[in-house]
Amino acid sequence: MGFAAASRPDTVEDVWGIASAIDIYNCDPAKIRDAEFIKQFVVELCDLIEMKRFGETQVVHFGEDEKVAGFSMVQLIETSLISAHFANLTNTTYLDVFSCKVYDPDVVRDFARKAFGGETSSLHVTYRR
Repeated sequence: MGFAAASRPDTVEDVWGIASAIDIYNCDPAKIRDAEFIKQFVVELCDLIEMKRFGETQVVHFGEDEKVAGFSMVQLIETSLISAHFANLTNTTYLDVFSCKVYDPDVVRDFARKAFGGETSSLHVTYRR
């Protein structure tokens, strides 16, 4: 069974929502292990892309297996959800932003890479219709 990737829409009117998956490699270990830093990052990201936060940012450390150990973050936004996992073993940030309000995924990637001190990143965007 195969799945076709969503192509970039012709106009924002063609989009119901944007889902971006951002992987940021070789992050600053101190930043991805700091729950308060992660919470402040979320506040600043939401301000930057003009998303209204709904409730408090949840940041929880878990993972008995060293491969997955690290903080996970969830922030509900009025138009959907921002989430992330911070992998201690590899100092990698896995950030997901889904919103039915239009935003620029490249702006999110650049802001997050700078915030977490990442060296490189990848971005995958799905346009929901």
